[in-house]
Amino acid sequence: DKQGKIINYIKVAEDITEKKRIIDELIKAKEKAQESDRLKSAFLANMSHEIRTPMNGILGFTSLLEEDLSTEVRKEYIEAIQKSGDRMLNTINAIMDISKIEAGMVEIVTQAVNINHYIEDTYKFFNIETKEKGIRLSYKTALSSEESIILSDGNKVFAILTNLIKNAIKYTNQGTIDFGYVKTDNQLEFYVKDTGMGIPKDRHQAIFERFIQADIEDKLALQGTGLGLSIVKAYVEMLGGKLWLEYSEPGKGSEFRFTLPYKAVYTKQKEDKPKTKKEEKETSKRTTSKGLKILVAEDDEASCEYLSIILKDMAETVLYAENGKEAIELFKDNPDIDLILMDMMMPVMNGYQATKQIRTFDKNVVIIAQTAYALSGDKEKILAAGCNDYITKPLSINTLKAVISKYFSSGFGVSE
Repeated sequence: DKQGKIINYIKVAEDITEKKRIIDELIKAKEKAQESDRLKSAFLANMSHEIRTPMNGILGFTSLLEEDLSTEVRKEYIEAIQKSGDRMLNTINAIMDISKIEAGMVEIVTQAVNINHYIEDTYKFFNIETKEKGIRLSYKTALSSEESIILSDGNKVFAILTNLIKNAIKYTNQGTIDFGYVKTDNQLEFYVKDTGMGIPKDRHQAIFERFIQADIEDKLALQGTGLGLSIVKAYVEMLGGKLWLEYSEPGKGSEFRFTLPYKAVYTKQKEDKPKTKKEEKETSKRTTSKGLKILVAEDDEASCEYLSIILKDMAETVLYAENGKEAIELFKDNPDIDLILMDMMMPVMNGYQATKQIRTFDKNVVIIAQTAYALSGDKEKILAAGCNDYITKPLSINTLKAVISKYFSSGFGVSE
């Protein structure tokens, strides 16, 4: 009124609950984005470290090899170069795998997979490395060979097993690594158990996250991409399974477990049928690795020289072809060839075409593809062409021996 007294009140009410919730969510989203950017920056810095460090070792020790050195010192330098090369290749493979997963480019190729064979192959693949480190590697299977055949993606199964066992070897300096599987209801439950350094309880969930390892201030953790378990987790879930850390304690070891659906494939045993003379001859031919006659189809001179060295203990005779056309002609002139190492990318005629032509007149010779490519679907394409198996470049001596030992009895140093 005119005297300045308040006569009427106007009340304005506002519900700030919803506004507060939105603000809180925006703050959380900002913090999450900042954390993600920080971890990705740490990850990129770690990737640069993981590529530059082994490259420094390779270039450094290579330059030192030009000096006048004793045999013992030269061998030491070569081993350092080999370790650096392996480390850099692991980094490149991990980056490729996680990139394909992120881009949704990974396809599941369902086929009949003999789990027992994959377990045995994994054991052969790592047995030499664990022996050199003084670790006892062992495995167990729960089903017969026929019962262990399931519908799954063999490449993914092998990648899962190898990643888990690589981790176990990396963090175990003494003791044992045991792996295998058991059957539970309608699934197979796999385990990889070690007596290594273990994982602190507060890191049990973080180890499965991408980019996390790059942020851990730990020397051993930083010797790697930190992507192995996230790749394993993605593959297991793609195959319809689940991955978890069953147990881990610092200084005592860890146990990882994962499941795969048990989709059995039942087949009649071939042994029930009497073998033909041709089958008996083929079986006899593959019972020994000594005195093998091997054809190497490879257009790269350095690769041929490398193969000639590592095949000395396996073969009595090694023939060389620079392209697919020459490989076919050499094989026709030498039908007693036991094994062909077929490079898939060659001039004049590539390995795919050459393999298909060879299979039109010979179904039995063992053909192992060698390729510099390692993309999704490559193995299926190679097997469809008629190859028995597949190995990626750069070729590892132990890996090559392990693959060949699948078709010829071990007589050249593959530990079983």
